[in-house]
Amino acid sequence: MQKTLKKLKDFNELVMFEHSIFSLPFIFIAMIVAADGWFGFPLLFLGVFAALSARNFAMGVNRYADRDIDAKNPRTAGRPNVDGRLDSGSVLIFIFVNALVFVIVAYMVNPLAFKLSLPILLVLASYSYFKRFSSLAHIVLGVSLGLAPIAGVVAVLASVPPWSVLLGLGVIFWVAGFDLLYSLQDIEFDKQNKLHSIPSQYGAQATLFISALFHMLSVIFWLMFVWVAGLGFFAFIAAFGSGFVLAYEQKLIRRDFSKIDRAFFTVNGYLGVAFLALIILDKISS
Repeated sequence: MQKTLKKLKDFNELVMFEHSIFSLPFIFIAMIVAADGWFGFPLLFLGVFAALSARNFAMGVNRYADRDIDAKNPRTAGRPNVDGRLDSGSVLIFIFVNALVFVIVAYMVNPLAFKLSLPILLVLASYSYFKRFSSLAHIVLGVSLGLAPIAGVVAVLASVPPWSVLLGLGVIFWVAGFDLLYSLQDIEFDKQNKLHSIPSQYGAQATLFISALFHMLSVIFWLMFVWVAGLGFFAFIAAFGSGFVLAYEQKLIRRDFSKIDRAFFTVNGYLGVAFLALIILDKISS
């Protein structure tokens, strides 16, 4: 029993399970707007399983693909797949099981979700390899999480309305923007190991500018989402408020690069939860 618990703890550390907070709120936002309120417990459970299995798959592929790179980087050398706590075979099984769960859940949701399940997994897996040849990896990560709200609306409506694309675009630039900030930690390492990233190719100042631009775009797309979806006052507060949160994040990083973890995990986590809470309040009050 103790051995099993330790193994589960290692897998939790491998995928950083708690960071699912980034994608889950926007899946639920899409589902609430699509259903014009509560979408039911069956879709709630299926949505959670789909989101968690997709993220576990993506993180598993990333850790497996990057195990040689992570072993050289002092920041990542202590990960369980690098220091020997989890062998490559265990990680591959973990990847396969989560991919299978995602496809099965998609099948249970509706035919369109099932058709999209394999292409979505392909996009999620591609991120791990982009840094080897293109600095667009930051955008690919954004696309990976930007698919979450579109998947949420597909689950409810079996279609992709324009407002869901705008919501997804906001998520894409939000995630790409904070991934740029996070990657500032590895500028020198990426240069030494010939890995492609915007910080290693263009420097810290250019990265800060592009990140701020991306975050401005995310707020614009979220405002457009609220307008096109016909949402109310609290939804506009959510979109406008996200701009202030992202401005604080940008200011935090510019003041002190050692605050990158705080900006990446804490600030962005609060943003998603607050956005979801305000959308729920908007629907309750309408």
